[in-house]
Amino acid sequence: MKDKHAELWIGAEDLTRDENFERQSQEEFQQVSITKPIEDEAVAESMTSSRRDFLKYLGFGLGAATIAASCEIPVKRAIPYVVKPDEIVPGVATYYASSYVEGGDYCSVIVKTREGRPIKVEGNTLSPVSKGGTSARVQASVLSLYDTNRLRGPKMKNGSSWDDISWDDVDKKVKNQVAKGGAVRILSHTQMSPSVKKLVAEWASNGVDVKWVSYDPVSSAAMLDANEANFGVRAVPNYHFDKADYIVSFNADFLGTWISPVEYAAQYAKNRKIKDVKNAKMSRHIQVESHMSLSGSNADNRILVKPSEQGAAILALYNALARSMGASTIKGPKVNEKAAANLKKVADELAQHKGKSLVVAASNNLMEQKIVNKINYLLGNLGHTMDFDRYSYQRQGDDQAYQDLVKEMQAGSVGTLILWDANPVYEMPEGNVFAEALGKVGLSVALGGSLNETSANFQLLAPTHHYLESWGDVEVKNGEFSLVQPTISPLFNTRQAAESIMHWSDNELIDSGSDQPFYEYVRSNWEENIFPKQDRYAS
Repeated sequence: MKDKHAELWIGAEDLTRDENFERQSQEEFQQVSITKPIEDEAVAESMTSSRRDFLKYLGFGLGAATIAASCEIPVKRAIPYVVKPDEIVPGVATYYASSYVEGGDYCSVIVKTREGRPIKVEGNTLSPVSKGGTSARVQASVLSLYDTNRLRGPKMKNGSSWDDISWDDVDKKVKNQVAKGGAVRILSHTQMSPSVKKLVAEWASNGVDVKWVSYDPVSSAAMLDANEANFGVRAVPNYHFDKADYIVSFNADFLGTWISPVEYAAQYAKNRKIKDVKNAKMSRHIQVESHMSLSGSNADNRILVKPSEQGAAILALYNALARSMGASTIKGPKVNEKAAANLKKVADELAQHKGKSLVVAASNNLMEQKIVNKINYLLGNLGHTMDFDRYSYQRQGDDQAYQDLVKEMQAGSVGTLILWDANPVYEMPEGNVFAEALGKVGLSVALGGSLNETSANFQLLAPTHHYLESWGDVEVKNGEFSLVQPTISPLFNTRQAAESIMHWSDNELIDSGSDQPFYEYVRSNWEENIFPKQDRYAS
């Protein structure tokens, strides 16, 4: 009979059959029982016992406790590489430069991996945008890679349940529906990939009625529309909080959640640190808000107003500035007297910081954003603390385009609807209207990592790679590009969203036999269109 110890042993003592080890193993399961209580109190008080004795009295040694819990010691086998990858050394971490992108959230990152598994995400200090900073969402993003709720493969709706389906069948269904005609609409949050935008533009150039519609769950559409009307650019300005000596924020939590908090926090910190004690100087920050935000907690002064008074507060500041500078005022609602008095003081102080101040607002009201632009114009901030040379692409949502899409769906003119990592039923007002309109869409396909309130109503699920499994690129600001590269092979039977678009648009790279067609597409796009924009490198 084959000795069981030839297959499994615990420690060197077990392997060599050490006598002490054998004796302790036998004694471990011995039980100490007390058949009758100790009646002599003096004897009982003189007795001492340890936690180990207590466990023995209960009949549980270490081995007995293990057996009682039905715990088996796992067998761990070390299997060497047949051909070890050059970049992997057991016990030594490998680092990859990549980019975290989720809608308008962006951060250039360094991903730490061990034995091919991402375990930590940190900021990339070489980034001109995030400059080595990260946020809580970026730090936690590695956890979503191992989320047990991720979809493991493509599925098709069958009544109230989902049936597994092959990728070939998914592609056939989508292509057949597109061939039938009708509008093809792609709905997503802000999309910052120049290669993906080029891919969709090429699909539209082939005679297919393709249109991309984007929205942001926390919309900045009014700011974008106001900037287009006032400055001719529908984009978020390039803010310079580090150049502003006086900052006024109307409900914009630029240190926590607003637009680009990682970037803004780094800028803000520069002017809040006293470097020269003799000539001490730091920026002044006024936060006008109705609740305690992260930015508000760091402000020098908070002016509390009701949510319904935000517009009136913006108007009060503008009118106070306009009177002091001889400009025309605007009629409108009044803010409460206490806030009005405080805003008058703020206006007087702002007037002393022309060209070195900055006023921002999170309002999604077009007129209020136009007034904010007027305030910055009066103060001469354009070209100093804000400019459009490197405007940001981190918010591109168009609320009107979203409403037009819903009307198209209701009219039955949308043949194919592709949902890309979005959840309008949950995120947008009157989400139930969107869900009802889905019934009039020819074919609905959801690209995403897991089921949500919206994709649960779709006909096909085409699960996508995690960003740590994907290739891609980002243009976070005008002329500021970065790459996304995988740090691990796909864990499940998923496919990159852009690659699915390549299949459905019959992109020529799909037929080339490439294992990573979107990687080839990004590489080609950078060689032809992005690399020529710089003159630092020759090749």
